[in-house]
Amino acid sequence: MKKVLILIFVIVVIYSCTDKFDIVDTGDPVSQGSIGDTLYIQQNPVWDGFNKPQDIIVGREPFLYVADTENDRIVMLDVAGQRLGELAVPHPTAIAQDYDLSLIICGTFDSAGVTYSAVYRADLFSAQHQIGDAGITRLLPKTSFDFSRPERQYTGVCVFQSNLFYVSRKGPVNSSPVDPDNSILMFSRYDRGDGVKVDTLLGRVPQVEPLGTGLVAAYDVSSITSFERNNIDMVVTMIGNNSFRVQWLEWVVTPLYSKYESKLSAFSSELMTVNKFGQPEDAAVDEYMNIYVADAEKDSIYKFNSFGDEMESFGGPDVFDSPHAIAHFDKTLYVVDTNNDRILRYILSTEID
Repeated sequence: MKKVLILIFVIVVIYSCTDKFDIVDTGDPVSQGSIGDTLYIQQNPVWDGFNKPQDIIVGREPFLYVADTENDRIVMLDVAGQRLGELAVPHPTAIAQDYDLSLIICGTFDSAGVTYSAVYRADLFSAQHQIGDAGITRLLPKTSFDFSRPERQYTGVCVFQSNLFYVSRKGPVNSSPVDPDNSILMFSRYDRGDGVKVDTLLGRVPQVEPLGTGLVAAYDVSSITSFERNNIDMVVTMIGNNSFRVQWLEWVVTPLYSKYESKLSAFSSELMTVNKFGQPEDAAVDEYMNIYVADAEKDSIYKFNSFGDEMESFGGPDVFDSPHAIAHFDKTLYVVDTNNDRILRYILSTEID
C-alpha cells in the first residue's frame, strides 16, 4: 500500500493522385449502420519496401519513423515519404518520441542464446538527427529478475509532456498482486546534476487490472497512446479477453484519491460496445481528440470522436491485411498495412479543397 501511495504521489508531481474506397462497398465488416457517405481518399504512391512493419509515428520535427520489424530497423522519412536514414534495431515493434527528441523503441535483445523483449532509447539529438549515428541505450531488460522472465513482452510506449513515459508489458504470469506480467510501467527522466539524463523505472501504474474483463485493465495490452496535451490520459488497446478492448483512461485527482478511471462509461457509445474490436493493435489521437484504431483481425480502421461515437471507419480484407498501426498528421492518416508490407496514406474527402 505504501508503494502504491508513493507511485501516485510521483505521478501527481510529474503531471503538475488517388484511389477511392467507398466504406459501404469495400466489404468492411465494421461499417454497417455507422458511417455516412464520406470517403477516404488513398494517396499515391504507396510506400513499400518494408517487411512486416508494425508501427509508425509522426515525430515532433516532424519526421516519420517506421518500425520495419522483419528488416530489423527503424526507417526515418520526411512527410513526402523520402527516406532519410535508418537505425539498426532488432525486431522493433513499437516507437515513441520524447520531448528531447529521443526515440524510445520496443524491440528484442539476445543474450546467452535467449531472445528477450527489450526497450531501447536512441539519442537523435546528440547525433544531430543523423539517425544511423544515434547512440542506443537498453533500458529493459536490466535486472537479473528481468532476465529470469523471457516470456515477458514489451508492447508499446507513450510519452507525456513532462517526459514521463509509460511502457506497456504483457505475458502469461499474472497471479502476483505485486508484479504481474500484464502491466504498464512508469519511467521518469531526470538530470543527475552533471548534464547527463537518466531514465528511472518508478514502478507499475497502480490499480490497473492485469486480467480484468471490464474497465481500467491491461489484459494483454497491445499499445498505449498519449494525448498531445498537458495531461497523462492515455488510450489503451488490448488483445486479451476484455469486453472493452479500447479504453480511454483518464487520470482523476480528487480529495479522496488519485487514479486512472475510464473516461467513457460502459455501453455509452460505439467505442464502448462489448466486443466491438477483434485485435486492436494500435490507436492514434488527432488535435480534435478523435481516436483512430487499427484492428488487425477485422482488417479495418475505426474513427471515433471524443464522445466515443463512431465516425468515418473503413477497411476490409480487400483494403488491408492485418493493419498494426496508425498515425495522423496534417489531415493525413498513415496506416501500417503489415502483411502487405506497406504504408498507405489517406485523406478524408471532406478535407480536400
